[in-house]
Amino acid sequence: MIRRLIPLVCAATLAAPIASAADEVVVYSARNEHLIKPLFDHYTAKTGTAITYITDKEGPLLQRLKAEGARTPADMLITVDAGNLWYAAESGVLAAIDSPVLNANVPANLRDPQGRWYGLSERARTIVYSTERVKPEELSSYEDLADPKWKGRLCLRTSKKVYNQSLVATLIARLGEDQAEQIVRGWVDNLAAAPFSNDTKAMEAVAAGQCDVTVVNTYYFGRLQKKQPDVKLAIFWPNQDSSGVHINVSGAGVTQHAKHPEAAQKLLEWLSSAEAQGDFAALNLEFPVNPTVAPDPAVAAWGTFKADALNVNEAGRLQADAIRLMDRAGYR
Repeated sequence: MIRRLIPLVCAATLAAPIASAADEVVVYSARNEHLIKPLFDHYTAKTGTAITYITDKEGPLLQRLKAEGARTPADMLITVDAGNLWYAAESGVLAAIDSPVLNANVPANLRDPQGRWYGLSERARTIVYSTERVKPEELSSYEDLADPKWKGRLCLRTSKKVYNQSLVATLIARLGEDQAEQIVRGWVDNLAAAPFSNDTKAMEAVAAGQCDVTVVNTYYFGRLQKKQPDVKLAIFWPNQDSSGVHINVSGAGVTQHAKHPEAAQKLLEWLSSAEAQGDFAALNLEFPVNPTVAPDPAVAAWGTFKADALNVNEAGRLQADAIRLMDRAGYR
């Protein structure tokens, strides 16, 4: 999908600078249109910068960037999950930038150590449980979900999705491959049903009584909660006595062959600013990465938690190991 955002010509904006070639940014985005267009509209009205964007799944966008090489029109890539951001950086399609603004706005564990990408919103992959059949004190950690007490009570999303690959990658980083594999094998042994295609279906299975507990990204819970305010499910923050809740990001970087690199960097810096962060996160019921910005009230209502301080870059670095591990463990 291709869209062009052009400064409005009206009395309120006549004083704004007219967009020139330098005042243009082309964005490839795996983040859906309704999650980025309001931000781009705001930035265009504010600065006069015209933004052209293409939305698609993360895989096709990356392959397109690689195939286009130096001919790409893209100045910025926005994608989801640190695993995808890491892979894009390692594929050579993102440029390293040194931005004091981005370094101040984005915590070190939520950005690439080499400055090739920066997190823009944070999501937690946490436990969701049935409030009818599970007491919070029964829950403790991701590792505990491998305990036989959960046999026939656990539902999971497929291992083919990068979100679970990133979770297992961080288990490897924290615990080592052998222990991580034991945990994943325990999850498989405890499954009440074959893995589901998405987080929403896994939660619906819990709500329907097919299982009692699952692991999902928080924004999926928020979406379901909006549709079904009385759903008998709740969030539990795991690993509060150890590593903390597994977190991940939606993020962006300036492309290696950007035609408007300075304009792209300015847009990226603005997206990390206090002015933009509230909307960027709230549109998808996520957490802002900028620590000066409070989450949306609906998100804040879930309570506070200790997050894993491990650099999310590890989710990408160990992704291939995680995929092989899950395959050996029979997690499909």
